[in-house]
Amino acid sequence: MAQHVGVLGTGSYAPARVVSNAEVAGPAGVTSDWITVRTQIRSRRYAAPDEATSDLAVRAAAQALANAGLTADEVDFLVLATSTPDHPQPPTSYLVQHALGATGAVCLDINVVCSGFVYGLEVARSLLATRPGGHALVVGADIYSRIVDPADRASVVLFGDGAGAVVVGPCPEAVGIIGTELRSNGSEHDLVGVHAGGSRAPASVGTLDAGLHYFRMRGRDVRRFVTDHVPPILSDLLRVHGTMTSEIDHFVPHQANGVMLDDLAKTVGLAGAQTHRTIEQYGNTGSASIPLTLDQANRDGRFKRGDLVLLAGFGGGMSLGACLLRWCAGQ
Repeated sequence: MAQHVGVLGTGSYAPARVVSNAEVAGPAGVTSDWITVRTQIRSRRYAAPDEATSDLAVRAAAQALANAGLTADEVDFLVLATSTPDHPQPPTSYLVQHALGATGAVCLDINVVCSGFVYGLEVARSLLATRPGGHALVVGADIYSRIVDPADRASVVLFGDGAGAVVVGPCPEAVGIIGTELRSNGSEHDLVGVHAGGSRAPASVGTLDAGLHYFRMRGRDVRRFVTDHVPPILSDLLRVHGTMTSEIDHFVPHQANGVMLDDLAKTVGLAGAQTHRTIEQYGNTGSASIPLTLDQANRDGRFKRGDLVLLAGFGGGMSLGACLLRWCAGQ
């Protein structure tokens, strides 16, 4: 029988610099109130000039290890979800491994944009099936402040920087990860992206002049994608595992837009669950948003052993990920 695994500890890190709506509103040609009404975001964090994605990831991972009561040399696998790596190569997870001293960990990066953390949980669960009794670090970290266009109101008002992490390891069958559902829709790959800097359009003076190194998003189409595809994947996951929406204690969605989160919880029928949010103070932190929000709720004492938690990721690709689990951290 495959071992049962769950979240044993959480951690997060948000850079020190607080960036208000007023700071981003002017260059984007909008007002602070315009941002708040449409997104419910009031501030976000930006990394310092000397901070890279790996630096944020290390801080969050170290917190998660401490919260789980483990040391870095007890980590068997390190999965880093990011779409803003330190460099095209080597993998950023290897820099995290080195900084933590997790010398025995097998490391890999995954890039599924804002769904990355949920994908990372499933990758970790699969890897741990090959190493009974082992532990995995799953980290989501992104620095979007380096790739958003200050004049693009569709993106600059939304995004911030941050990292979140969890330790996944053995737990009693009564708690832990119940199931995961992942889906990919490549036919809509053009809704979100950074169009230069890769093999199709290598960085050049021309791509820089054209602004192709900036993140671009077709906001209305992204919202339509979320409305059309997120409720069905959540419904399917719950049906497969014989769970009613009324049984869900906690809902932790990707923190894309506050207004969207309100609508999503109502559409899915999760009005009775506690929807956890960090969108107001941190904005959209990409792959970090779900684990950062999990850590804040965990440290605030919101979860009890056995609580039923539903995670929902959605992002570029277009990608979707949902995870159902019973809380076991801190036990």
